[in-house]
Parts: sequence; structure tokens; C-alpha cells
Amino acid sequence: MLDIALKISITLILISILLNAYRLTAGPDMPDRILALDTMYVNSIALIVLMGLWLNTKIYFEAALLIAMLGFISTVAVCKYILRGDIIE
Repeated sequence: MLDIALKISITLILISILLNAYRLTAGPDMPDRILALDTMYVNSIALIVLMGLWLNTKIYFEAALLIAMLGFISTVAVCKYILRGDIIE
């Protein structure tokens, strides 16, 4: 039962990543593209956690934490760059 639920969840997360990639390339303006990139980070974290559950290993959870930290920092950096034109003041 868990195997079927994981396969369905992985499929749905992959579909959402593809839809995010479309929004990232065809977004009407820059805030939509930033939001699509941030959502893609969250979806990739969910995909990695689901793969860790499916393969029953703990290394995937550490990779998900690393991607979460990098995703947050990069989103903040891009937003500061768009608002102020400079990342480091």
C-alpha cells in the first residue's frame, strides 16, 4: 500500500515540477519566475524526501535539508538584488 502511495506521490510531484518549469520559462514577469523557482525548490525537496522513503535510506533527507537551505538563501539573494540592485550592502 505504501509503495503505491509513494509512486502516485512521486508522479504528481514530477508533474508539478514540469508545470513549474513551464512557468519559469514562460512567466509574464520577473516575480512570477522567482515564485516558480522557489516553488520548484520546494517540489524538489518533496521529491527527494519521497525517494528517501521509497529507497529506505537516510542520505536523501540530508540532501533535502541542504537543498532547502540553498533554496532559501538564493531566493532571498535574488529578491534583494531585484529590490535594491545589490546583494551585499
